[in-house]
Amino acid sequence: MTAPVYLVDDDAGVRDALSLLLSTVGIDVRTFPGPEDFLSALPKLDPGCLILDIRMPAISGLKLQERLTASGVAWPTVVISGHGDIEACRKAFRNGAIDFLSKPVDEQDLIDAIQKGQAALDRAAEADAERRETMALLAGLTPREREVLSLVARGFATRDIAAALDVSPRTVESHRAAIGAKLGTTSPAEMTRLWIEAESAP
Repeated sequence: MTAPVYLVDDDAGVRDALSLLLSTVGIDVRTFPGPEDFLSALPKLDPGCLILDIRMPAISGLKLQERLTASGVAWPTVVISGHGDIEACRKAFRNGAIDFLSKPVDEQDLIDAIQKGQAALDRAAEADAERRETMALLAGLTPREREVLSLVARGFATRDIAAALDVSPRTVESHRAAIGAKLGTTSPAEMTRLWIEAESAP
C-alpha cells in the first residue's frame, strides 16, 4: 500500500485507535478532527483513501462526501457509523463509498476495505497515465491528420475520407501512414480507441 489514508472523525479515541491499527500494518494515515480541518488541508494532499465518520458536528460525513464528489475529488471512501442507519448507508453507496462499516469497526474489515480502495487508486492512476500518453501522441498530429483520424474513428473508408476532405485517396493514405507512424499503430480499431479516449478525457 502506497497511497495515504485520511481519517476524519470527531472522536479522538476513535482517531487514535484506528490510526494505531493502520500504522501497525504499514499504512500511512493522517487524522483530522473534523471535515473543516480536512477541507483546509485538501489542496496540499496527495490522492488517498478516506475514512469518514458519518455523524460529525457542522458537516456530516455524508455531506463531506457529497461536497468532495461534486468538486471532482473521487477518492475511495469508507464510511463508518456507530448507528447502523440503513438510509445513510444507501446514501453513502450512492455517493460512491466503497464500504460502510459499523462501530466498533472490525479491524480486518477495515483493512480489507482500504486494500480495495488502494487497488481502485492504482487503477485510476494507470488509466490517467494512459490518457496522458494518448493525449501526448495526438498532440503530435497535424490539424489535417487529426481531421483524418476523426473520420477514421467514425468508420469512414479511405475513399469516403477523400471525398469528405476533397483530396485524393492517395493523399488520405499518406496521412494515414503518417498517423500510424506517430501513434504506433495502423489498426483502425486501435486508432479509434485512442481518438475516443482523447475525446472523452476531462
